[in-house]
Amino acid sequence: QVQLVESGGGLVQAGGSLTLSCVASGSYSRLVFMGWYRHAPGKERELLGTITREGKSIYADSVKGRLTISADNAEKTVYLQLNNLEPEDTAVYYCYANAMLHTWGPNRNYWGQGTQVTVSS
Repeated sequence: QVQLVESGGGLVQAGGSLTLSCVASGSYSRLVFMGWYRHAPGKERELLGTITREGKSIYADSVKGRLTISADNAEKTVYLQLNNLEPEDTAVYYCYANAMLHTWGPNRNYWGQGTQVTVSS
């Protein structure tokens, strides 16, 4: 099992930057990749991006150019930095991880509890 705990978020100003972090803990063989989702009121849940254990990241087109996802494998932590914030970025942000529970598998997906981000104009 993997537990994910997000930190950061809260109320931020439009035009500013947001930094979130997520720490993984629990019993597993290795984290395959981690990433971030968000869920805005009245909208579908949106995958923002992921980063592999090797450091390869991909981003959703909607935030490309404003989003950076990084990771510290030793600290089992993934970070999100979103710049030039807009009120439309208001959402609950969720950390996400795919982990191998044993060296032979299986892979499982896990989500954090989420952290509210509100962007004021």
